[in-house]
Amino acid sequence: MENSLEMIELEVAILIRRITSTSTHKKIGKLDRSAYLILHQIATKGAAGVKTLAGEFRLDISTVSRQAAVLEQKGYLYRIPDPTDRRAYTFQITELGLKELTEGKHARMSRVEEVTKNWSEEERETFGKLLRKFNQAAITL
Repeated sequence: MENSLEMIELEVAILIRRITSTSTHKKIGKLDRSAYLILHQIATKGAAGVKTLAGEFRLDISTVSRQAAVLEQKGYLYRIPDPTDRRAYTFQITELGLKELTEGKHARMSRVEEVTKNWSEEERETFGKLLRKFNQAAITL
């Protein structure tokens, strides 16, 4: 058991380092990781406020607010005012945001396909399911 935990800990650390290195030196698509995740969340789950997004990504509201503001300035998101509270609003994805998200997703998927080109479909599926399970369990950390 100890051996498997050590292996997971080390391999996750290496994965994070490689992803960070790749995104720093060899950007995949036009979107950075935070922009990609925010756009993906809104595109798949619908309009969301900063507080909801911050909770989803376990980040400070101020961090998500800055990231969303940048996406709004680029024309990827727009604000929907809350009719009951003038101070509150949610973000919705624009057509341009959806286009950039789709292009980013294709670029990322091509990269994953390249890295796993010698894997069987069963290995890819197992790896994806285990990553999902790990990420869902990590929400409680």
